[in-house]
Amino acid sequence: MAERDNRRGNRRDRDEAPEFADRLVAINRVSKTVKGGKRFGFAALVVVGDQKGRVGFGKGKAKEVPEAIRKATEQAKRQMIRVQLREGRTLHHDIEGRHGAGKVVMRTAPEGTGIIAGGPMRAVFEMLGVKDVVSKSLGSQNPYNMIRATINGLTKEQSPRSVAQRRGKKVADILPKRDEAPAAAEAEA
Repeated sequence: MAERDNRRGNRRDRDEAPEFADRLVAINRVSKTVKGGKRFGFAALVVVGDQKGRVGFGKGKAKEVPEAIRKATEQAKRQMIRVQLREGRTLHHDIEGRHGAGKVVMRTAPEGTGIIAGGPMRAVFEMLGVKDVVSKSLGSQNPYNMIRATINGLTKEQSPRSVAQRRGKKVADILPKRDEAPAAAEAEA
């Protein structure tokens, strides 16, 4: 009997989700006017990721800040997306994401560039595990809209492998030849 309980315990440990890092992006104090005065609550915006290609965001509201953060973190873990990264450090191609009036542009970057992004977008990239990216937020500066636009753009990203598989070709047929590109530029000059 003890062995069976031990096996169950081990199985539960194996099935548990990998450790996620979370980043608090914004806390907003909201008030509701009632007969006796005002009741204050808090809204939290949290980004969660495993820093290996998975990221999600959530928002939570509660009377106390820790409870709002806990609710937001739980929602973020339920709404995670997987993003394919090139060499585990940057995006495969340039992307544009939109949500409402928020528009973001994300570009691939050479190694050593770092994360060039503002507030909420930086949190998403850090939790995703991106090390080199250049991004710009245009339009809405609302953190909710910026994060949604960033996630929208990241869902549009496609790896060369997935494109090749969809087209029924090899990855080498889809990617530009690295040796021929400089030779073609020299021939034109």
